[in-house]
Amino acid sequence: MIKPLLRYFTMITVSLLFSACTYVSPWEKGTLARQEMMLAPDPLEERLRDHVFYAKEASSSGSAVSGGGCGCN
Repeated sequence: MIKPLLRYFTMITVSLLFSACTYVSPWEKGTLARQEMMLAPDPLEERLRDHVFYAKEASSSGSAVSGGGCGCN
C-alpha cells in the first residue's frame, strides 16, 4: 500500500517540478525582454513606491532609501 502511494507522490512531485522548465529560442528572447514583461515596468514608479513604503515602515532596504516612520526624511 505504501509503495504505490510513494511512487504516485514521487511522480506527481517530479512532474510539478519540471512543468515550468522550458527552452527559450533566440528569436523569442526579444519578446521576453520587452518592458511589459518586467516585474516592475516603470522603474521610476517602483522607486517611488519603495520610498513611500520604507518611509512608512521605518525600515531600510537594499537601496539607499530610509525613513523615520513618520514619512519625513
